[in-house]
Amino acid sequence: MAQLNLILEVIFLSLLFSILAIPVEPTSLARHKNPQTMTYIESSCSGTLYPNLCIRCLAQYAKSTINGPQHLAQYALSVSLSRALHTREYLLKVVKEIKAKGVKNNKREYLIVQDCVNQISDSVDQLSQAIKELSRLNQHQHGSTINDNMLWHISNVETWVSTALTDASSCVYSFPGHRMSKRAASIKVKAMNVAEVTSNALALFLRYASRYRK
Repeated sequence: MAQLNLILEVIFLSLLFSILAIPVEPTSLARHKNPQTMTYIESSCSGTLYPNLCIRCLAQYAKSTINGPQHLAQYALSVSLSRALHTREYLLKVVKEIKAKGVKNNKREYLIVQDCVNQISDSVDQLSQAIKELSRLNQHQHGSTINDNMLWHISNVETWVSTALTDASSCVYSFPGHRMSKRAASIKVKAMNVAEVTSNALALFLRYASRYRK
């Protein structure tokens, strides 16, 4: 029975976080969404692993025109960075709580959470670099012309976003199975969300980069 309750709690937290992840917009703004932009977002997100999450996260940008896949990838990376920053802030708060109660009493959980802090912090750094690099890539973009400088920037962005995804996934894998505390379940859900939005961002970026690869 106890295990069943923990499983139900994990499911509840997952659903709750998904609901909270939905951008809340004033009615007046929702009415001003650009139908063409929304259609473009939905079409682009269909090629990701988590299309519904992708659409929810990017719908907030549907009030204006998105200038192609590069612009969409930029927004997607911004969403990933925002989620990673939020999760890191939560993890640091948990670390303080554990320290306040005494590390000896929760040594195993403390070590796992501390590892997650390091992994999500790495994700933040990698995503920050990727966003800056994509901006540099835009400065060297001239239509569909390919040059070594552009390919180098593309490779950098792909590497950093892939690494950010690996880091977030490593935090998720630190909490195997369903027998865990509510706090651990909450951390797992948040890290999983970072991994999922980053996976979507990587897919959207690769779609953009594919036009420059033979």
